[in-house]
Parts: sequence; C-alpha cells; structure tokens
Amino acid sequence: MSRRSALRLIGAVGAALGAAGCTPAVPPGGSARTAPAGAAGPPGPASGAARAAGPARPGSAARVEALLDRLTLEEKTALLHGAPDPAALGQTGYLPGVPRLGIPSLRLADGPAGVRVARPATALPAPVMLASAFDPALAREYGRTLGREARALGQDVLLAPLANLIRTPYAGRNFEAFSEDPRLTADLVAEVVRGIQDEGAVAAVKHFAPGNQEHGRETVDVIAAGRTLHETELRGFEAAVTAGAGAVMGAHHKVNGTHAGQSRPLLDELLRGHWGFDGWVVSAPDAAHSTLAALGAGLDMELPDGTHFGAPLQEAVRAGTVPEEAVNQAVRRILATMDRFGLLDAERPPRPARDPGAGARTARRVATAGAVLLRNERDTLPLAGAAARSIAVIGPTALVPFVSGGGSAHVVPDRAAAPLTAIRRRAGSGATVRHALGEDLYGRPLPADLLVPAADLDDRSVPAGRTWSHEAEFTLAEDDEWTLLVHHTGTPPGVRLDGEELFPVRQGAAESATGGLLGSAPDGLAVRRRTLALKAGPHRLAVFAEGGTKGGRFRLRHTTGATRAADVADAVKAAKAARSVVLFAYEDAGEGSDRSSLGLPGGQARLIEAVARANPRTAVVLNTPSSTTMPWLARTGAVLQMYYPGQEGAAATAAVLFGDTDPGGRLTQTFPADEKRTPFGGDPLRYPGVGGRQEFSEGVLAGHRWYDAQRVEPLFAFGHGLSYTSWEYRDLVVRPERGGLRAEFTLRNTGRRKGTEVAQVYVGPSAELGFDQPVRALAGYRRVTLAPGEARRVTVDVDLRALSSWDPQRRAWVQGTGRREVFAGRSSRDLPLRGEAVVEAAAGSR
Repeated sequence: MSRRSALRLIGAVGAALGAAGCTPAVPPGGSARTAPAGAAGPPGPASGAARAAGPARPGSAARVEALLDRLTLEEKTALLHGAPDPAALGQTGYLPGVPRLGIPSLRLADGPAGVRVARPATALPAPVMLASAFDPALAREYGRTLGREARALGQDVLLAPLANLIRTPYAGRNFEAFSEDPRLTADLVAEVVRGIQDEGAVAAVKHFAPGNQEHGRETVDVIAAGRTLHETELRGFEAAVTAGAGAVMGAHHKVNGTHAGQSRPLLDELLRGHWGFDGWVVSAPDAAHSTLAALGAGLDMELPDGTHFGAPLQEAVRAGTVPEEAVNQAVRRILATMDRFGLLDAERPPRPARDPGAGARTARRVATAGAVLLRNERDTLPLAGAAARSIAVIGPTALVPFVSGGGSAHVVPDRAAAPLTAIRRRAGSGATVRHALGEDLYGRPLPADLLVPAADLDDRSVPAGRTWSHEAEFTLAEDDEWTLLVHHTGTPPGVRLDGEELFPVRQGAAESATGGLLGSAPDGLAVRRRTLALKAGPHRLAVFAEGGTKGGRFRLRHTTGATRAADVADAVKAAKAARSVVLFAYEDAGEGSDRSSLGLPGGQARLIEAVARANPRTAVVLNTPSSTTMPWLARTGAVLQMYYPGQEGAAATAAVLFGDTDPGGRLTQTFPADEKRTPFGGDPLRYPGVGGRQEFSEGVLAGHRWYDAQRVEPLFAFGHGLSYTSWEYRDLVVRPERGGLRAEFTLRNTGRRKGTEVAQVYVGPSAELGFDQPVRALAGYRRVTLAPGEARRVTVDVDLRALSSWDPQRRAWVQGTGRREVFAGRSSRDLPLRGEAVVEAAAGSR
C-alpha cells in the first residue's frame, strides 16, 4: 500500500508571431527541439493508439460539424461541464456524452504521479524525482506508464502533467512540479505529454498559468509582467502545446486582475492565437467563476459540475446574451480533440489490460535514477563491508511506505514495502539490522490510573446515532510539555482541556493540515495533534463524541517530555551499538496548504543531532517534498534526497544505500542555507502575497538565477548531486552550430566505480540586449554513464531559444548576439570549464 493508503486504507511564452511586423527569432520550443544533445531518443512504438498525439485526422472537421448540426442546446451544454458518474471510479470528472449520436462519455482523472482512482494503480515517484534524473527519454517512459494505466483503468483524460515552476520552496505541491528552471521543466513536460498521448489518453497540462502556491490559491491576484511570465512560468506550457497536448487546465487564481480561467489575454490571445493550441481548456475543480466572461475568454469545460456552464448557459443562450456559436465553438474544440484520439470512431481504440509489473519496473527505474546524494563524508555511503553488516535504522517512517504526497497526486498502489523491510532484505541474513523509533508519531495510551474517574480512551466506538461523553480530572506532579493526539474516523471528537477546545473543526483544507507530520495512523484513522505546556497541578479533561450516521471510533493518546526523551535515548543507544546508521526523516505535504517552515517537522532535527553525535556514520534519508534547511548537516556522514519515491521507493533506496546503483539524480531546485536568504525572505508581497495581491517582482531571476544575481551562497546549488565515483571535465570547445552554439568537452570517470554524471551547460548574458538577464542560464545537459577510467567526448547544443530573450515591445523572442560565455560542469555553482563564442544574428531575428 501507499503511505496514505496504508495509513488511511515556453521555452517561453512566446514563439509568438511578433507584432508590428517582427517575426520571432526562435521557433516555438518543444522537447524534441530543445532536448539536450545526445540524449537518448524516444522509446519504441506505443502499445495504445499512437495516432492520438498527431494532428487532426482527414475528414475530422466535417465529422465534427455534422455532429454539431444534430446536437440540441441541452446536449451541447452537457458536453461542457461535469456531471455525476453512474459508474463512478473515484475520478475527478465525468461527462455523460450523447449516446444517440455515438459520442461517448469522458472520464477525467488526476494523475501527476499515477492514476488517482479508487482502484490500485502504479504509484510512480513524484515528478520532482523524475526531473532529478535530467533524462527526457525517462520522462517519455513515465508518461507512457501514466497514459497506459489511465486507459486501462477506464479513464480518457489525465489531468497531468503540472507545468508550473517551483517558484517558492514553501509551496505545498512542489513535489508535483519538475523544477525551478524553465528550460528543464519545458523539456520534461513535453516528453511526459508525448508519453501520455502515445498511449491514447488525453493529457491536460495544468495549471495555466501561473500556479505556484496553495496559500490563497482561490483568491490571490498574481501580478506579473509579460517578460517575466514568458521567460519563466509559461515555458512548460508552450512546450506542452508544441508536443500536442489535447487539453489545458486553468489555474484557480487571478492573473493581472482577472481569473486565469476567464482571462482573454491568456486563453484566447496567447494560448490559441500565438501558440496555435487547438484542444480544449478545462477549469480546475470549482475554478470557473462566470458564464459569459469565461466562455467568451476561451474556457470550454467546467468541473466538477454545471454551476456556470449548465442551466445558466442554456438560459443565457435563449436570452440572447450568449450567442449559440460561442457554445458551438467550445463543443467543436472538445469533439475535434476526441476525434483526434479516435474516440468518435465506430470502433474505438481498445483499452489495454493493466500491467502492474511493467509499471513497477518503470517506478523502480525512476526512483533509482532520481536519487540525489547531497552529502557523503568519510565514505559513509555506500554501505559495504563491516559497515553493511551492522546497521541501525532509525525513524518512524522506516516502518511506513512513504509513497506519495497528498491531494491530486495520491495513488493507491498494488503494493509498497517499508524501507526497513527492504534494507533487511538487501543486507542479508548475515547482517544485524536493528530499528529504533526515535520519535513517536502516534502517541501512547493515557496511563490507566491517570484520569479520575477512569475511562478507557484508547479505542472507543460510538454507535451510529449515539453520543458518548466523559469528564475527568488528572494531576501533574511537575510542569511538562504534552502532545495530545486524537485518532478518529469521521468528525473528530470534541476534546476540552481546562475549558479549551483542542481540536476545533476547521474549514476546507485546514481540517486535514498536519504541519508536515503524518496525518493517518497505521490502521487508517485520521490523526490530529495539539502540543501544550502544562503546569503542575490539577487539570480537567472533557471528551464528547458523536456516532453520526455510520458510527465512529476514536483514540486519545499522548506524548510527554519524558516519553520523547526516552525515544531519543533508545535511538542513540541503537546508533552507538551499530557500525552504520540510516535515519529516515520526512515531511508530509499535499494539495490545499503550503509549508510553514523549511525545517523538518516535529522533533526530527533534535533526533538527527543526537544520533549523529553518537555515530558520525549516520546517513539521513529525506522523504520530503521540496528544499529543506539542515542545521544538523555538519554532524552527519551522508544525506540522500529521495523525495516521495513511489511504490518501489524502499527497494530503490536500499539499492542506492548499498551501492547497487550510483546515485544519478541532481537537484532541480536550490536548497537555501537560511530561510531568510531566499528570493522571498522578508518580502511577503512576493510570497505569500499581501491583501490578496502577489507580485512576481523577481522578474526573470527564478530559482538559481536569483542566487547567482544576489551572490547568495545556497546550502546546495541547482544541479548539485554527488556520485560514488569522481569526475574530470576538460577541453571545452564552443563554436557556432545550426543557428546556435555547440559545446563539446571531455568527461572522464576518474574513480574506481561505474557511475552516472549529469553534465550541465550554462550560457551567460548578451551585452547587446538591453534587458536584465541571468548571470547564467541553463542551456542544456547530458546524462552520461561511464565505466571506471572511461572518457567520452560530450556534445551539448545551445539552441536559439537559450540565446534569446523576450522583447515585450516586439512581442517576440530576440536573439542575444555578440560574445557569449559558455560554462560546463556539475552544477550551477560547480563549473570548471569556461569558453566563449560570438553569436551572429540569425536570419529574421531582428
């Protein structure tokens, strides 16, 4: 089971045809054109309807118009909004179709890391982990797994991938995104789209645009200049359109004063007018805000129901306030896309059978390829020899399959092992592997003699329609810090301590927010926590619970200063007794809320400090959603970033820890050394916004570009990642090639182990452009695996898009000519090679 199941059971905007007679300097970017030179090509033929990703089929327009002529107004509007599914599979949306005309129903499911329905599906590693591999071909395979399983599970449209950038490290859904870098995001989004549609499912790329936080996502107004959006947030969406995405999902919030889902500049002028998108635009659930304005701006489909596009749209057409041709246009886009995917054929493409084994193999490949080794001192890793025969595994999540994040990315997998199980299996029968909890996430039962009068609160059932209550007193001999935990089904019981309600019912996503701690117990009961400083003396506790319509269960548990100290002491004892320590640390994140801190939640920082002090050969494995601050870093021997590694994450983690595979992942986002020294530190207008207004005042300096421009030293730079071997870069040559530049250099594995390196190429600014530009921008990369002592000449092409900037006056990409610096190396801050070349003006560039 997944952790949650186990616990709960374009290129920038543009390539726009320029205004004022100016043609763009660069054609629209797409992964096929912008993928790093020498990267592996796309996989072989798809198992599904490969034609789905292609252009409109011959005769499509005539077929669609013939259907439009026969549709009634009621049938047309029924195709424009969600409805209840008579055979619901737990998906996000359903359209009933028009059976009398052979128009089938459509089912739409979330799926950034696996198909989110009420049946088992392959739980792939989070997209941020896929991106860490810097491998477009692997992204294509990832997309094919998503598309194949979507169709096998009865779905037609996959609401994926998420093409927004990792703009702020606090965003709750960063694990669903790919990177802070627009180039890398564009490359991978395009390949995931192609992979999904290779298998005959429609990819609905989201959230257009931008959409970088959960805090205030329904109400915030994002103020961003055109050049900022074009050079950062929009590049992934343009790449998706170039790759042939069949649908685009709008964002929830406002952009420059207008809701994204009814923004004519975004939907009509940019998406359709400049990029030539010919699919349909669907709202995020409950993110349609009007009838006339939304339809007129280019929104085609409303989810989850017909609040605006159902009866109100029919009435508007009959009243003459909305022309029926506007309805026809939206229906036309949906039907044309369905026809492109073969869904209007008399014999529709057959649905494949699920292949859990193939899905598991892809999940394992992605999890091992995306593992990022952040630190490795004193040869702590890989575990070998005596160090592999005596291991202390510490942390509560060593016992839990930490598979996926929450919300849209949550998947119910066929299976998922706990990390402790995988480590014991890999270590073998000759090794001693002991586990210590370190921190109690679920609490201990209240002592039997604590309450007067006594009551058993550790497993209380309340029948349907009944209530249960108890009032009691207890006395503390000394001041203490307690955490009271309630495990419950349904509505949590009321728990009052000294007259204060500890667990009030909260609105919306706040009700399930856990502050990064696990939100479900092993038996599936939801868990809420409240930490209090209690004074010595008497206290009064009152509990009230309702059975509701189905009956309910609850437990009331606690931890104290003494129990927490005992848990840490047990972990320290286990660490001292072992040659090696593997400590699992985590943060639980998901849709609906942002992170309140970049530090590890709970008492994990104290635990790591204590354990690493006891045994410096401590390797910390991080199952976290995004960048993390690490005040404990210097004491550790190694840190392995595994994000949310999917259903095969435990086996992949063990394989990296024991050196069965080289950690080939590299960071796709900067890890800050200090929360105050980020692009958002001390500037709430940038994040989370002030008075419902947020400004993208960082301009084009997204992510690592800001750190370079401000000369701020990060904890770990974009592109950073260590190997179990060593690497040498030399002999860089840069020359003009195919309208851009070509960088060639020699990469040598100078160590004793086979290893994988991600060689990265960055380009400096053009002095001839009158715009602010990044100090260095990622221009290309190449994932290379070499044997010990092997050398290879690596070629990375720097295309015109990487050498261009968006000119808001011309509304076009303009080439940065003149002398340009080119850098090559292991990360944005580790670039041993530097070269120069003169960029000549390309034909039609300016």
